[in-house]
Amino acid sequence: MAHGHLQSADELDGAFASAVADTMRALATPSRVRILGRLRAGASSVNELADAVEMEPSAVSHQLRLLRHLGFVVGRRAGRRVVYDLYDDHVAHLLDEAISHVEHVRLGLAGRSRERDTTQLSA
Repeated sequence: MAHGHLQSADELDGAFASAVADTMRALATPSRVRILGRLRAGASSVNELADAVEMEPSAVSHQLRLLRHLGFVVGRRAGRRVVYDLYDDHVAHLLDEAISHVEHVRLGLAGRSRERDTTQLSA
């Protein structure tokens, strides 16, 4: 999917940096991370999510409202219930990267990737 001009991380203005910070804050609670992780596996209803993440349906609904507002999830009607899913592949990639980062930190694998180092050397 083409996105046009993407913001460069080293040239963010205050408003855009604030929006990015809001996005990162969405991952600041374990319950939201667990909900997104479950949705990474496929669309689910509130009750299915509540069972999967061991939370009350009302608490899951509250978290889903916030995640929907921040553009992480979408809901669609399926009969009398609403089925939630990740907004797009970017959300899945963001979650995957956060998980990978934690795994690397826990394993003591510090430093930048070889790909980034090579790219910067050739620039």
